[in-house]
Formats: sequence, C-alpha cells, structure tokens
Amino acid sequence: MGDAMIALTDEPIDLTSVLSAVEDPSCGGQVLFVGTTRQWTTVEGRSVETDHLQYEAYRPLALAELQRLAEEARTRWPVRKICLIHRLGRVKPTEASVAVAVATPHRAEAFEAAKWLIDEIKHRVAIWKQEHYVQRGSEWIHPTSGSCRCDHSTKQI
Repeated sequence: MGDAMIALTDEPIDLTSVLSAVEDPSCGGQVLFVGTTRQWTTVEGRSVETDHLQYEAYRPLALAELQRLAEEARTRWPVRKICLIHRLGRVKPTEASVAVAVATPHRAEAFEAAKWLIDEIKHRVAIWKQEHYVQRGSEWIHPTSGSCRCDHSTKQI
C-alpha cells in the first residue's frame, strides 16, 4: 500500500530527511510543501512583526488524524509514500512549522495530493497556533481564520 512517515516534533524539521522519506524509484513526482513562520503578517489591516509562533497539540488525536489523512490521500491518488510532520512548541520566523511530502508516479497527482493534505491538516488536525507579535502581544489563531484560503464549502467527509 505504501509507506508513511507521520510525526509531531519539538525539534526543527529536517527537510532532507523528509524528502528522503518519500524517495521511490517507481515515482516520477515528488512534491515537498514547507510551511514556514512569516516574520511579517497582517492583523486588522496593519502589518505586524511576528516574534514567534507557539504550537500545541493533543498528540494522540493529532497523530491519529494525520494517519487518517495519509490513508485518505491514498484512496484519492496513487500515492506511494507520504511524509507528514508538524512542529510543536516555539517556532521562530523562517523556521518550518509543517512539512508535507508525497511521491506518486506522475507530477500532477503529487501536486494535487500535497495541496489537499496541507489544506486538510489545517482544517482537521488537533494542532493549535498562538502567534506572538512584537508590537501587540499574543493571540490564538483559529485554523480557518488565519492565512488559510481553502474553500471548504464543498468539503466531503
């Protein structure tokens, strides 16, 4: 059925290891998406500087949902290998918060699967983000009120 590397980590994400986890000689398409912490973001129409993000999760639930997403992706596309890693704890600007990598026989499927996976991680996985701003303290960000621009009006569960 394929391999999956699913993890939550308190350490920086090793992107070389993420790509290595999805190497497969039968696949011509490998896609790696890396979500990083922005230094500058817009809050209430104003540009503010991010000092860091703080991620928290209920680990058993988050890991189980990441596994379900990997399995569901395999039913939608011919995914041979998947790597889903999300960082927890303090994440400074330019550091990776999340990495999604997939390997499929062809590139179009790899792009589609990777996009779907990151969108669904944002919406379905029990990971919470608190943004700490230089100018205005901190605030918890709900997944659908943050930078997510997903259209879930036709979401199938």
